[in-house]
Amino acid sequence: MTYQELLVENRNLHKKAKDSATKIASLEQQLQQLYKLISGFKSESFITEAVMDQLSLFGEDPVEEVAETPQQTITYTRDKKKHLGRNALPENLPVREVIIEPKEDTTGLTKIGEEITETLEYTPASLVKRRTIRPKYAKKEDQGVLIAELPSRPIDKAIVEACLLAHILVSKYVDHLPFYRQIQMFKRDFGWEPAQSTMSDWMASCCHLLEPLYNTLKQKILDSDYIQADESPIKVQDQDKIKSTHQGYQWVYHDPIQKLVLFNYRKGRGQNGPKELLTNYSGYLQCDGYTVSYVKPFR
Repeated sequence: MTYQELLVENRNLHKKAKDSATKIASLEQQLQQLYKLISGFKSESFITEAVMDQLSLFGEDPVEEVAETPQQTITYTRDKKKHLGRNALPENLPVREVIIEPKEDTTGLTKIGEEITETLEYTPASLVKRRTIRPKYAKKEDQGVLIAELPSRPIDKAIVEACLLAHILVSKYVDHLPFYRQIQMFKRDFGWEPAQSTMSDWMASCCHLLEPLYNTLKQKILDSDYIQADESPIKVQDQDKIKSTHQGYQWVYHDPIQKLVLFNYRKGRGQNGPKELLTNYSGYLQCDGYTVSYVKPFR
């Protein structure tokens, strides 16, 4: 071979040796990472024992098996929790007694006691048609007709009585049942389907009747020396736009001493609402850092 050919072959051999060294270094690094995974926590290991045996062929020290720690059984005694039994049935519930006599003839036998078993049964609510009948009498000597006065009702000329109005209000504001669901229940259970607009009118009339109670509640809270206030956004249906809502705010005033709560609805979040309500208030007012709070030197 010529001198030039020897130089070329020498360069090729050096290149192959360098590539081999780089590859061996990479494989050694991968092998070290595998051993780190193998020797980690048992819960983190994902390599089986067969693979560990194969890795030991590369000449590294075999992985020593960790000897199992001897275990012992420990027993102890503790007090058994006493079962409190069933909750007692309320005493205010009406009772319907059912007496079951033995099938055998009890003639001439002496009663020595009885076994009482109390269970609960449900009686569905009833919708009763109240018919008020007022007899009419003709007075003597053509002096007119005598008839008893019709008892007053919460809503004059309406078919709904006070007890039914109370049920509708509690269902809506305590049980959170909207009018359309109550109407569905009335139709399903009693075959009576009032119009939603009628129920809305009843509710407006009830709010008017309850206004004196609302004013009394407001005055009791304003007479307190310490109240808390905050506002919450609420979506309100728009009367002018069908299926549309606008943003309203429910201002809440809480008297923690008497545990009284007053809701004061406003269309906006400005200072007009609290300013109007707290004009004559002279106690301590606790609120957040909202700057619209009515500025006044409270005590």
